[in-house]
Amino acid sequence: MLVVENLRRPGLASVSLSLEAGRCLAVMGPSGAGKSLLLRAIADLDPSEGEVTLAGKKRETYSGPAWRRSVAYLPAEPGWWDDKVKPHFEDWPRASQLAARLLLDAEVADRPIAQLSTGERQRLALIRSLLQAPSVLLLDEPTAALDEAATAAVEALIKELLAKGTAVVWVTHDGDQAARVAEGILRLEAGEPVKAAA
Repeated sequence: MLVVENLRRPGLASVSLSLEAGRCLAVMGPSGAGKSLLLRAIADLDPSEGEVTLAGKKRETYSGPAWRRSVAYLPAEPGWWDDKVKPHFEDWPRASQLAARLLLDAEVADRPIAQLSTGERQRLALIRSLLQAPSVLLLDEPTAALDEAATAAVEALIKELLAKGTAVVWVTHDGDQAARVAEGILRLEAGEPVKAAA
């Protein structure tokens, strides 16, 4: 279980939540409400105050890399460190299976990052995160740049992970999507929780 208690940082007031294995929480709110700040704070990418635990173990007992393997953050615009796709994956044969599931063509491995669409980059970054087998996925609008078919493919894959016990925090502006993928909704406005439904 992921437990967040009084998590706060500039731009984000005190937020508390708990998320059991295999459950999805949607985070919604207007642009600038603090949704991405919340995910980054949980992922320990920015300085924050409060307490975050995973399966009863406090975040500060993990090394930074170990925490981010267990609690994987997928930003809206992922970062890349090589010009081509394939060097970002230690196990491309495994990655290619997920790529096919997410409607990416087999040749994508050899393509330059600069030639990929935003949606292709989002799906590849999701695959990169999934190969780490995280306990928690923090998804920042992972389907914002996708068409209906690719969105459905991402949602189907995430639902399979939920069924296997992965917990997911999913930022979305789409109320219909929140209803499809999540059991609860955390609404933020101006950095503060305004309504939670579980």
